Amino acid sequence: MDKQYDITIIGGGPAGIFAGFYAGLHEASAQLIESLPVLGGQVSALYPEKRILDVAGIPDIQAQQLINRQIEQFQQFPVDVKTEQNVTNIEQTPEGFTVTTPKEVTHSKTVVIAVGNGSFSPRPLVIDNVKEFEGKSLFYAITDLEHFKGHRVLIAGGGDSALDEALMLEPVAKTVHLVHRRNEFRALEHTVAQVKNSTVDIQTPYMIKAIEKTASGMLVTIKKMRSDDTQTIEVDDVIVSYGFTSDHKIVDGWDIDLATDHRLFKVNTQMETSVPGIYAIGDSVTYPGKQALIATAYGEAPIAINSIMAKLYPNRRGPAHSSSIIRQK
Repeated sequence: MDKQYDITIIGGGPAGIFAGFYAGLHEASAQLIESLPVLGGQVSALYPEKRILDVAGIPDIQAQQLINRQIEQFQQFPVDVKTEQNVTNIEQTPEGFTVTTPKEVTHSKTVVIAVGNGSFSPRPLVIDNVKEFEGKSLFYAITDLEHFKGHRVLIAGGGDSALDEALMLEPVAKTVHLVHRRNEFRALEHTVAQVKNSTVDIQTPYMIKAIEKTASGMLVTIKKMRSDDTQTIEVDDVIVSYGFTSDHKIVDGWDIDLATDHRLFKVNTQMETSVPGIYAIGDSVTYPGKQALIATAYGEAPIAINSIMAKLYPNRRGPAHSSSIIRQK
């Protein structure tokens, strides 16, 4: 008879890894399925160099280092990790659910969806010759901070990511220019204050109009909004931080119908979706007061796992706190 898991976690980002850790604390039979080759999700794929400042007890940590620590914590338990597998279908059965990937079909009593924003791609810079620079001197995320050492860098964008990147590059790059099409930024107030008090050259309200290659780098033309005024800035690299578009095409193909709000899964206070036995956590869910933060996901994961285990094994006394692991060893 095929193995049946207590819990299947779909998604190996911060939320999914922490859910796997909590499943291990409860000695649940669990598998974690991730579409990328390694765990870490969007954090590892998009901003491994970013500094994370809002995790309780950790004043400042590089994003990839945070993921590495989570993996070390998670690997204390025998959760089956399956990478490079997309979940192509989930079907409800009398015993729970069948979970299908291109490699196998498994059975699970419950499912925790931790897919973040689904598949994602950056919002591109719209200029005629953008392909000439993409991946060489024009980037949509900082994955290798060393590349920008001593370079002249222009960052386009006005959200948290753009300002975080500016602060990250200030001590590394020769110069940093920040170009945003509005006078106001969409980032946290503290981050905005830090950028304004830094050596970052702020150009607002401007947007990139054109880029041309020069003998010593790139000449970027920026145009003032609602004006014909333009400026040129010579740089070595451009980072476009206009955000990312996402879709749930694979999720939409599953044989289950989950209630959504603006393409986010609606959950109750136990993180359970409209389908009993299927839970969702992290950036893929919505509820009143939801904040899309890693710190929030870290709270949602134990809520979901504790709720599942209370229903599956009501007479089993699980760990009330993570410190219980010390007594278990």
